[in-house]
Amino acid sequence: MTKGLPERSRVYQSALMDSTRWDHFKPRADDIVITTSYKAGTTWMQGICAALVFQAPKPPVPQDQLTPWLDANFAPIEVVIDQLEALTNRRYIKTHLPLDGIRFFETIKYIYVGRDGKDVWMSMWNHWHNMNPERTDALNAAPGRKGPPLLHPPQDIQAAFDEWLTRGSFPWENNGYPFWSHPHHARTWWEFRHLPNILFVHFDDLLRDTDYQMRRISGYLDIPVDEARWPTLVAGVSFGAMKANAANMAPGGTHDTWKDSGNFFHKGTNRRWQGVLRDDQIAAYDALTVRELGAEHAHWLAQGGPLE
Repeated sequence: MTKGLPERSRVYQSALMDSTRWDHFKPRADDIVITTSYKAGTTWMQGICAALVFQAPKPPVPQDQLTPWLDANFAPIEVVIDQLEALTNRRYIKTHLPLDGIRFFETIKYIYVGRDGKDVWMSMWNHWHNMNPERTDALNAAPGRKGPPLLHPPQDIQAAFDEWLTRGSFPWENNGYPFWSHPHHARTWWEFRHLPNILFVHFDDLLRDTDYQMRRISGYLDIPVDEARWPTLVAGVSFGAMKANAANMAPGGTHDTWKDSGNFFHKGTNRRWQGVLRDDQIAAYDALTVRELGAEHAHWLAQGGPLE
């Protein structure tokens, strides 16, 4: 583990995101920041935070109005900041930034969600193909765009996986193209997992026992459990419930980001890469994570479980 506090040392800019947008952020003492590399349970954790903050199975308004992806180039940063400043509830904000690209605040709480990269890839493949091409074109054509464009999805999943595994989008990464590196993102947060305001949660653990993990999160956020309401809160963040309410729960669900908002919640399961990726590709990914993360972290990222 790294001693001291995290320091921002890199700038991440692409057609999709810009880490400098965090320069405009004004934290509140009770803010919550949810982080994943991508497709590791971000929207699920936003739903959980909504249930805990509002003590209701559904948020009072669409999530687009409550929990923006601050680093995304979807709207002018001034608009997003005004949206955040106008909120009177406890705020929960989404980022996909590695810890070396974000301003770190000791006063707020971070929730990191991990997931096996092979599962991340399969979920991203569906997500990528579900994005409206016009939305991609608009991001790429934005005035003053910096960094690499967002590509339209290819058709050959195995060739795309090979490129994702062996090519980076930024000079300091060697995998993750055309997005960013899942292992690098994981490593930057893992190095500071000892800090009291960073909570590690794993997608598989949420699947295995949603009730227990929600209680962990509730305790971490200092939100008392109301046992009378609790069963409805857990039911409200089930895959089926969130998919049924996709127009309000999916990010961008109110802005024509997706061909099908319901398909944003595609399967909610793991190991769909079996029978899709070749054995040598699976072995190459597993070797990459051990090489970049070390055996302990690679094992946790693949399977979850308690952290020592």
